[in-house]
Amino acid sequence: MASSNGIPTTGKGLIVSFGEMLIDFVPTASGVSLAEAPGFLKAPGGAPANVAIAITRLGGKSAFVGKLGDDEFGHMLAGILKENDVKTDGITFDEGARTALAFVTLRADGEREFMFYRNPSADMLLKPEELNLELIRSAKVFHYGSISLIVEPCRSAHLKALEVAKEAGCLLSYDPNLRLPLWPSADEARKQILSIWEKADLIKVSDNELEFLTGSDKIDDETALTLWHPNLKLLLVTLGEHGAKYYTKNFRGTVEAFHVNTVDTTGAGDSFVGALLAKIVDDQSILEDEPRLRAVLKFANACGAITTTKKGAIPALPKEEDALKLLNA
Repeated sequence: MASSNGIPTTGKGLIVSFGEMLIDFVPTASGVSLAEAPGFLKAPGGAPANVAIAITRLGGKSAFVGKLGDDEFGHMLAGILKENDVKTDGITFDEGARTALAFVTLRADGEREFMFYRNPSADMLLKPEELNLELIRSAKVFHYGSISLIVEPCRSAHLKALEVAKEAGCLLSYDPNLRLPLWPSADEARKQILSIWEKADLIKVSDNELEFLTGSDKIDDETALTLWHPNLKLLLVTLGEHGAKYYTKNFRGTVEAFHVNTVDTTGAGDSFVGALLAKIVDDQSILEDEPRLRAVLKFANACGAITTTKKGAIPALPKEEDALKLLNA
């Protein structure tokens, strides 16, 4: 089913998002360093959790799998997922570790710098035997990042969840979501991010991640296609205000961005991914049909753009009507 402007209706198949959820502390003033910030607002975040909420905001069905601290912040985050209609039966709580925190500075251009507090945080301690495998098997799409690959036991839990999802026939969606300060070294980050590369059916990287993973400062088709692998159905490179490039086995192209008053880029990529997954979950043939895929990516770009117009990721994630309004403006 598609609406009048060619955008499919949001699917009802389950999308499971795996990984970290944390609290971002965002300065009350933009364009200052952490040390200069007069105060901070707490904003729930973590890319996989943002994606899960982006999906339900658009009327889709999602679940989050991960571990939180058995503390006030952990229960607050689980509550936020529930309030946003995300299924939480994949969450476990750790009594011995805290929920992760990140302090995020917003530069004057809306881009971010991070300082993380994880020593270790609860999300790093998720064990394979704590996974809700039935929930993962019931998904049509399994979405994940790379932060859960950094340390054990979470890395083993990630690999187990991935294997179970693949066996169950899920579409595997990967957004590396590079956060270099969390990795022991840049080389280790590159190695681990690429270690699960060829398992994914759909991969989204930002222009910065493309440069990091390829070692090239060129953002062109030739460079992007060095990241192609034979099992891949769709490779996306997001370019911020310049839109997004898409690559499939049979076609490639660019979808233009929407120009809005950007306040904070946090969550824009997650909003884009959530919108894409929500629209293809029930009809994955869209990935092989360029006009329909372009319509979905245009919608996803609109969702990403709207997310940059407010501070924090989750409060800024759009509803369907917000995105359609921008599309039809």
